[in-house]
Amino acid sequence: MTKILIAEDDDHTRDALREVLTMEGYEVIPASDGLQAVDFFRAENPDFVCLDVMMPGLNGYEVCKQIRRQDEKVPILFLTAKAEEIDTVLGLELGADDYMTKPFGVKEIIARIRAILRRTASRGGGRTDDDFMMDDLRVVPTELRAYRDKNEVALSPRDVKVLRLLYERRGKVIDRNTLADEVWGVDYFPESRALDQHISQLRKRIEKDPAQPRIIRTVHGAGYRFE
Repeated sequence: MTKILIAEDDDHTRDALREVLTMEGYEVIPASDGLQAVDFFRAENPDFVCLDVMMPGLNGYEVCKQIRRQDEKVPILFLTAKAEEIDTVLGLELGADDYMTKPFGVKEIIARIRAILRRTASRGGGRTDDDFMMDDLRVVPTELRAYRDKNEVALSPRDVKVLRLLYERRGKVIDRNTLADEVWGVDYFPESRALDQHISQLRKRIEKDPAQPRIIRTVHGAGYRFE
């Protein structure tokens, strides 16, 4: 489960974000000030950080600096009521991935978080660059390749996302909607057959026997699973 650290001193905004993101399937770590945010980041190792700019203890810019000293890749989204261009530039120069000005809608921030996660994953950022094994297949996200013995399989960024999701939730069934939402994001249309076609083509490249898959198994009427 993707962990998101929310550092926001306004109780109403923080609680609303926690509720919405939890309902979307994220694990949320709430922090009410900058010092707490730094402590929670070090202790919890989150996959994504939302930082309010104006916070007691340490402001968002200072928190961002400390996070970047520890982790150069974790995605950071600034949240602020300040809309001046200089603030936006400063936040991005400090290493933030994006910047949102309050007030914002629920759908807007969810879409922005998903977009940043997709973008950082496709460029090898975030925490998606570690090699992992699926049966006898070694997946190397940073190379967009997989290896079986001496054989090499080329992968697309979307292939890697599919395999990573199945690997991280191994043993659990991932339904089509969840898989489509995580991999295709807001651009995916539920009536599209793109997901099934993608899985079929991916199996042909990574399975020893696509007719008897060991990596991407179909759970009929439910979704897909990797044991």
